[in-house]
Amino acid sequence: MAEAAIDELTPQRGGTVWSQTAGRVAPLDAGLRHELEHPDALVIVGTIDTTVVGYAACCVEPLHDGRAIARITDLYVLPDARKVGVGEAMMVAVEEWARERALIGLDAVALPGDRDTKNFFETFGLVARAIQVHRSLET
Repeated sequence: MAEAAIDELTPQRGGTVWSQTAGRVAPLDAGLRHELEHPDALVIVGTIDTTVVGYAACCVEPLHDGRAIARITDLYVLPDARKVGVGEAMMVAVEEWARERALIGLDAVALPGDRDTKNFFETFGLVARAIQVHRSLET
């Protein structure tokens, strides 16, 4: 499923650079397995009945002042399972996990032009705090 998320995001505007700088690195299963075992990370699945249709991953990211935030690295729901509350349920679980650890906020990435993702995050109170720009020097 992580591969499906990367495949969906990479062709979007900004996706190629995202996939090389912030996207999950192969082997995907090994990275997720490591996070499953790490005390400062969370990996959960979203289900409909007993079928896994999504997943989310986040980790504790320390700040310069000693506090920390939860950085959402992955949040993906299969296209046919969207708009029925699976992503919302995973976001609630991520927020609860962050609050239990006294983290001061949630950070996530929405690629430029991906209004569905931006709007989804905004329903949970996440707002843009920076705009990262890029110019390719390849011909």
